[in-house]
Amino acid sequence: MKKYILATLAAGVMMAAGVAQAPAVELTLSHWVPPTHPLQPQGMEPWAESIRKATEGRVDIKIYPASQLGAAPDHYDMARDGVVDIGFVNPGYQPGRFPILAAGELPFHVSNAKSGSRALHQWYLQYAEKEMSDVKVCLVHLHDPGTLHGKTGPLLMPTDFAGKNIRPAHGTLARAVNLMGGASVQVPAPAMRDALSKGTADVTASPWGSLFIFGAQDLVKHHLDIPLYVTTFVFAMNKDKLASLSEADRKVMEDHCTPEWSEKMASGWADAEASGRGKIAAMEGHVMYAPNAEQLAVWKQTMQPLVDEWKANAAKTGIDAEAGYADLIETLKANNAYVE
Repeated sequence: MKKYILATLAAGVMMAAGVAQAPAVELTLSHWVPPTHPLQPQGMEPWAESIRKATEGRVDIKIYPASQLGAAPDHYDMARDGVVDIGFVNPGYQPGRFPILAAGELPFHVSNAKSGSRALHQWYLQYAEKEMSDVKVCLVHLHDPGTLHGKTGPLLMPTDFAGKNIRPAHGTLARAVNLMGGASVQVPAPAMRDALSKGTADVTASPWGSLFIFGAQDLVKHHLDIPLYVTTFVFAMNKDKLASLSEADRKVMEDHCTPEWSEKMASGWADAEASGRGKIAAMEGHVMYAPNAEQLAVWKQTMQPLVDEWKANAAKTGIDAEAGYADLIETLKANNAYVE
């Protein structure tokens, strides 16, 4: 009888341990790039694993890639409405909706994605609750600086893009396309190849490595060889889901929603994107157009109206846009992430 009681107690302990080891909460993380995209294995998965370990397995994050749960432009609203717990958002897919964060999209401002992501997160903390108050802004990051890639050349000066159909990466770059005399064809990155192959677009904006990720490397053989722009991204979390976590687990999530984690999220992807330039340069038939200092000055002058437009749009939200812009530049400089 004593052995039976001991065995029963042991079984109960084992069952209790099994229950303790099972995830108390499973969070859904939805994104719209392929599962092989560097952002998932080198960014999202290590982030999710760190959270799992820090909560001793109580919080498990299940990743849904490739728009399984919704289209790319819908991910902010999906996180807001609780369709997903965490959504990977490109704010630029909804031009004009998030005018403050659009500062990160301004051409010739951010020199690199790593410390640039840390800087942009630091800067945006003062505005996130004003502009994205219906979600928890967890991470704010960038991709490696991208440029323009076309089916025909030359692609050296802004005037070379006049009359061309161009797929921009976001709303700010769409305005840049207009300043160059081109026409914007706004489709998400996963539709890049389709737009180029069907002739809907003559040129696409893209970081170098993404040409391979989205299968466009054989369609665009002319490349503007300058770090023209970056794209802002946000990992947005449903506020109710965050509030429903235990105090301890909520703190773990907060500890994983920092400028330092934004830099970590961006780093692997940034390295993969940067390596794409060498691959493209080594491919037969590809032409790289690198503006000299005088030509680059023309580029920057052409893009200057975008800064003025950002200030005007941001001011409509009630912020001091002049001070905000100056603070952005100082924050980028402090993180060695500003294009001098």
